Amino acid sequence: MLGNVVPSVLAGRLTIIIPAYNESASIADTVQSIKAQTVAVHRVIVIDDGSTDDTGERAAAAGAEVMRPPRNTGSKAGAQNFALDEVDSEYVMAIDADTTLAPDAIEKLLVAFEDTDVAAACGFVIPRHVNTIWERGRFIEYMMAFTFYKPIQDYYSKPLISSGCFSAYRTKLLKEIGGWSTRTLAEDVDLTWRFYQSGLKVRFLPDAVCYPIEPHDFNFMSKQLRRWSHGFVQNVKLHWRGVLDIPYLRTAVAVALWDATFASFAYLILLPVLAVVFAAPILLLAYVLDLPAVIVPVMFAAVKHKQVRTALASLPAFFVLRLVNGLFLLQALWKEFVVRQPFLVYEKGH
Repeated sequence: MLGNVVPSVLAGRLTIIIPAYNESASIADTVQSIKAQTVAVHRVIVIDDGSTDDTGERAAAAGAEVMRPPRNTGSKAGAQNFALDEVDSEYVMAIDADTTLAPDAIEKLLVAFEDTDVAAACGFVIPRHVNTIWERGRFIEYMMAFTFYKPIQDYYSKPLISSGCFSAYRTKLLKEIGGWSTRTLAEDVDLTWRFYQSGLKVRFLPDAVCYPIEPHDFNFMSKQLRRWSHGFVQNVKLHWRGVLDIPYLRTAVAVALWDATFASFAYLILLPVLAVVFAAPILLLAYVLDLPAVIVPVMFAAVKHKQVRTALASLPAFFVLRLVNGLFLLQALWKEFVVRQPFLVYEKGH
């Protein structure tokens, strides 16, 4: 374990880059949460990627440096790479423009870099607003994923994704690997898997907490789910040979694909058909058969983060989101693998 002074020293060698397009409503909060950290960072750069609002002005007023590409780069990865060329610090962190940090998030995250084989580190993600059915569904999804799946993945130094909304990197290794790729819609997955194929580690630090704004309605959620689903499938197509050579990652991706295919098919088609054919509505109980497996990690996290009431009230929304998510995954698999119609337009889903 690092001494208390070491994260402060590392933070002084850290540049934070924040890609932003029309984020005037949230950018000041993001920058201010960085300025309020328990450790001071070297630079905070906001990439105002062709915004038509006053994102850049608000970022500057909050205390950030503002960079403006000559034209919109077309994706978050493009905006981040625009700033990466100007980064000369030992470490670099990418944070979404709608994401705020717990006061000690950076200090907690930098602990990961005590291990010189660690190329990237990510933290715990909790939606900032939990009001609508979509925000509630995402809240439960994150509580479960970051309490159950991520710690298991971290045990093998193989988190499936170093979350794009809040991750830190060794600048030299990030530049050597080519920065964030624009060849898929999930640049964070692509980058994480390239690190693994280079023999490097990625860590998950559960005590480093961030708070993104998640989609509040179906319009925004559908854009995000479409991008995430296609991005995941695109990365499987791109990296499958390399993934096969990494035992734990191979298993994690196989499980994710199984869940995306068979589980989604079963929930969306098989169970309703069987319930009708056999006149057995009791079969629909399968939709909540795994409720205990969901509740245990979710409540564990809810108690730790003092959000028990929110968790209990949000559980039904999780099953709605899971069904919708399954539909988008099946659609992405069909279009990317079967009819060869890749989705390549980066749509912000908030």
